[in-house]
Amino acid sequence: MTKLTDLTTVQIQRIIAIKEQIETLQGQLDSIEGGSGAGMPSPSTTKKKKRRMSRAGRAAIAAAARARWAKYRGNGAKASKKPAAKKKDRRSSPATRAKLAAAARARWAKVKAAGKTSL
Repeated sequence: MTKLTDLTTVQIQRIIAIKEQIETLQGQLDSIEGGSGAGMPSPSTTKKKKRRMSRAGRAAIAAAARARWAKYRGNGAKASKKPAAKKKDRRSSPATRAKLAAAARARWAKVKAAGKTSL
């Protein structure tokens, strides 16, 4: 079988013309048979229309989406009026930091007394 890249433009146009003839003949055969649809439909009849949405439909979908987001964010009708819990301060107090620093200094003094350069 010959590759399409090896064909000339004249040959490709002839192939297209023959395929179109085949499709029209197939359509005529289908219409004679009663149009039962058993054969392959022609590409022109299988083309689907682009679906369009009305402005009212789009507005309804947008309103529903806004309502979902409002409910998710807590702005909906069921929003509770509880104040937000205050964030806990996770920092150590100055006294705790002083104790930790003293313990570290003691640990390092012990290591250096043993003549080591690392823990």
